[in-house]
Amino acid sequence: MAKKNTKIIIIPARMAASRLPGKPLAEIAGKPMIQHVWERALEANIAPVYVATDDRGIVDIITSAGGKAVMTRADHPSGSDRVFEAVETIDPDRHIEHILNLQGDLPELAPEIPTLLADCLATTGADLATLVTKASAEEATRPQVVKAVVSWQDSGFGKALYFSRAAIPTGADTLYHHIGVYGWTRAALTRFVFLPPSPLEQAEKLEQLRALEAGMHIATGFIDIAPGGIDTADDLERARQRMAQ
Repeated sequence: MAKKNTKIIIIPARMAASRLPGKPLAEIAGKPMIQHVWERALEANIAPVYVATDDRGIVDIITSAGGKAVMTRADHPSGSDRVFEAVETIDPDRHIEHILNLQGDLPELAPEIPTLLADCLATTGADLATLVTKASAEEATRPQVVKAVVSWQDSGFGKALYFSRAAIPTGADTLYHHIGVYGWTRAALTRFVFLPPSPLEQAEKLEQLRALEAGMHIATGFIDIAPGGIDTADDLERARQRMAQ
């Protein structure tokens, strides 16, 4: 009897983004943004892929394309909470051990990203895994670009020590730009969503600091090029131009 896949990819998507409302359904190269992300995740071919959303229109788009989607509450404070509700709905008997949390606003997501996340989580035995890339000098000065302080290990993966909107660590030749995708163990995600927001999380407005303050081990993998996230109308227009070529 074949062993069940104990990994899952979940893409949280909500319509009420403050800077660009309705962005999951924004059209890029003839398809809604969320469909591009779902298709890229499928190309990784490492685990079942689900979209978790609070919008029936997003569910209809994904299911019409032959995919799987699950409705979740509209009042979740973060994507992690939405992913947790989704995996509990999909897998109430808790066979799934590793959860790969992608983002619904990365239409140029490389299929290698979920593969690297899965490898990082499995190889390091960490509570959760995430990715970084080198930050340019211009990115280092922008508070909307989150920087990661990483201690690189012999395995080729690293251990995250801190995340900040500031250009840290001071004096370093290379600064790292955090890519907001995560691989979670089931136990770590369950613990995380029931923790209260932490002081550093509230100061920096970065929920991954809650995990660090709780003593969780965050492993990091490195990618050469970050996928372009869509936060503003300008980001959307640039993505449309790139993907039309």
